[in-house]
Amino acid sequence: MTMTSPTSTADTALRAKVRDFNDDYAGALDDLDFARWVDCFTEQCHYRVVSLENFKEGLPLSVMECHGAGSLRDRIAAIRQTAVFEPRTLRRMVSGVRVDSVEGEQVRAQANFAIFESLSDREPHVFMTGRYLDRLTLHEDRLKLVERVCVFDNHRVRTSLVYPV
Repeated sequence: MTMTSPTSTADTALRAKVRDFNDDYAGALDDLDFARWVDCFTEQCHYRVVSLENFKEGLPLSVMECHGAGSLRDRIAAIRQTAVFEPRTLRRMVSGVRVDSVEGEQVRAQANFAIFESLSDREPHVFMTGRYLDRLTLHEDRLKLVERVCVFDNHRVRTSLVYPV
């Protein structure tokens, strides 16, 4: 079944479920609850943060890429144990949630995101904008990411990309 806009009760319910999933995902990262963030993914997931330019050109270079939940956990361990960076607070806003298609238990969806960053000695600023391109699956009656490609619109990352998008 291919969907372009919700037309039935089932379509509306699925879109609401995807929207709630994105709110929970953003909340986990905003709260620095990385265990909850990793739990948003399947064990055999693919997570990628890539510039719009590289995405459009089909170039493989990404600013962050993880294959599997183990790789996500390694990324979190690096943040907690080895990375040195200026303290910061990030807040994510997710909107424009769309369900593009459903095939069995696989859902293709996308959403827009904006991330605001606050550093200790500066006014908050827009850190990154873009869109999530997702492939999700129903896992024990909840959605989980099989793949999330975070395509950012910025021409450059203004400070440093420490936390996941």
